[in-house]
Amino acid sequence: MNQIVHATNKDFTLIREIAYQTWPVTYSNILSEAQLSFMLGKIYSDETLSENLKKGHQFLLLKDDTGCLGFAACEHDHLQAITKLHKLYILPSAQGKGAGKTLIAYVERLALENQSKAVSLNVNRYNTAYEFYLKNGYQKTGEIDIPIGDGYLMEDYTMEKKL
Repeated sequence: MNQIVHATNKDFTLIREIAYQTWPVTYSNILSEAQLSFMLGKIYSDETLSENLKKGHQFLLLKDDTGCLGFAACEHDHLQAITKLHKLYILPSAQGKGAGKTLIAYVERLALENQSKAVSLNVNRYNTAYEFYLKNGYQKTGEIDIPIGDGYLMEDYTMEKKL
């Protein structure tokens, strides 16, 4: 039975472990090893994760009888009535079995509870997750290049689903 729990700073190690298992599979054909290492270190440090929590990001862990299958992170912008899905990563062994769909549906329910009119996200232009989001009702709204340091860019599509 799947269960979604809200993560705290005590779960940072678990979140980091999932990211470090998922990212190489997801991004090895897209990003150089150096960029992959740089981004993982920057995005999943205790300092960055703590800062995310302080800014209002909610980290959600999807668990079953075997352990944690993946996580999502979202943030509600009450002024714009939009929930931003910042992260959604499922362990490679759990992909294609509905875990991602379960987490995204939960984020959408949270968005509605917070009076959001849409969920928005960014996805790497070459990430196969783009197709996953399309299948789940998200539409491409644009493209964005985000400098992240050391000369690296995140080259993303912006996507949104109206609720």
